[in-house]
Amino acid sequence: MNRINPNKLNLSKWTAVTPQNREKHFLVTKLLKDEEGVVQQCVLEAVLTHRQEIVGWQQLTDSDHWQQGWC
Repeated sequence: MNRINPNKLNLSKWTAVTPQNREKHFLVTKLLKDEEGVVQQCVLEAVLTHRQEIVGWQQLTDSDHWQQGWC
C-alpha cells in the first residue's frame, strides 16, 4: 500500500505494475477537486503515447497496480 498525500500528487511520477499497450510510465498532470478544494481525482498522462485518463487518487495507493516513481 502506497501512502500518499493527494495535495502533493501534481507532477508526480508513477509506474504501472502491469503495463498495457506499452504504457508503463505515467505523470500526474492535473488534480480534480470538489467545491471545498478536496482532491477527488487526478489526470494521468502516459509518457510514451500522451494518452490521458482520469482516475481516483485512491487507486494510486494500490501497490499491486502502481509504484511511485519511474522504475
